[in-house]
Amino acid sequence: MVDYPSEYDNSGRVADAKSLIDAFWGNAARFREAEGLVVEHGLAYGRNERNRLDMFWPSTDEGRAREVPIVMFVHGGYWRSLDRTAFSHLAYGLLVNNVAVAMPSYTLCPDIEIAGIVNEIRRACLLVYQTYNRKMTVVGHSAGGHLAACMMATDWDEIHPDLPHDLVTSGMGISGLYDLLPLLQTPINDDLKMDRDQALAASPVHWVPEASQVFEAWVGADESDEYHRQSRDLAERWTLLGTPTNYVSVEGANHFTIVDHLTDPLSPMVQRIMEIVDKPKVDFDLERAGQIADEPQEVQAVPEETADELVEKIDAAVEDLKPETEAEPKGTADPEPGPAPEPAPEPAPERAPQNGEKAEKTDVDKPAPKKQPAAKKKPAPPTSAAKRATPAKAGAKARTTRKRTVKQVKKPTAANKTRKPKARVSNKQPGKAGEAKKTETGSAEKS
Repeated sequence: MVDYPSEYDNSGRVADAKSLIDAFWGNAARFREAEGLVVEHGLAYGRNERNRLDMFWPSTDEGRAREVPIVMFVHGGYWRSLDRTAFSHLAYGLLVNNVAVAMPSYTLCPDIEIAGIVNEIRRACLLVYQTYNRKMTVVGHSAGGHLAACMMATDWDEIHPDLPHDLVTSGMGISGLYDLLPLLQTPINDDLKMDRDQALAASPVHWVPEASQVFEAWVGADESDEYHRQSRDLAERWTLLGTPTNYVSVEGANHFTIVDHLTDPLSPMVQRIMEIVDKPKVDFDLERAGQIADEPQEVQAVPEETADELVEKIDAAVEDLKPETEAEPKGTADPEPGPAPEPAPEPAPERAPQNGEKAEKTDVDKPAPKKQPAAKKKPAPPTSAAKRATPAKAGAKARTTRKRTVKQVKKPTAANKTRKPKARVSNKQPGKAGEAKKTETGSAEKS
């Protein structure tokens, strides 16, 4: 029986949770005061008071010209607390890699339902796309990971036919929540106010994302089993649906410290985001695959005379394997007549006992020996005639099967590419990042 209230009580599982959250606010405020920071504060994307976002730009020529890729970061807080100003410093690692970062706030529960928050973040994505004419990658932490997955699985061209279907090209959920049903059994739902149907409808694990686009599901190794299950289940289901999704466990990280990796420009987390920004889709060379399928396949048929010779060799081998004393199987030809057997000699007449002689016991008087069970006969191997009586006719041409081959695509890894920082901001790193290691299921673990 899963103790859901304990599994989703992140503050209760981390002893210094309050001090870690307080540190978010302090680090974010100092970052916004940094000299040379290029930022647009409080851009409105909706009518509600919290419908605002900040745009951070790299202090490079491309950044000042608004000609760099854009990543949107969505904060967490179980959809009921915090805002964008507590996480400004997390933009540092991407800014150094010459990537702009959009950070929205959103209306919190219980003033809004989760479905309403999903629509607010969609409006934030539309503002970025329409203002800068740029598609984007969406990254989110905790509840923000849930919203990032929802953006990946949104049918943008159904919202408006002029929108690209891949307006959000790729994404990453950090300690994300993708199955909301367990939250119905926790105190968190006191603010979320979901029923079962609403929880199912708002769970992106049951949505169908855009095929071949890449999503990342990262989680701290020290987080609860339920958080690991959430990321693992999403990775398995979305990958089966055609959206390659990696489940990654970050060694030594809990629910609050895992986002510190975003402050390190060279951390595996930041470098993986750079990879999915540059290459958001898995490439399948369908045109080449079709050409291979249409090419004539060189298959050599067995010549007719070779087939006959093969049958004769098999028959000869079968005859050599027969035991000499083996009886002919039923249904074979009668054996040739041999010499008639000699008649058995007639038994001598019994002599009556003379005076004083005892009668000898005859074989009839003796007890009959126990009858031995008859030995089972081994079935005889098929004869050459039976062999040739099979449905396949000797000399028939062999059937060929066409084999389709498709190129395998090597999956990018964090070690494949390391960008040199281009930004002019200070190289002082506010946080530490660890190393990556593989899980048993084949997905990478980062530390």
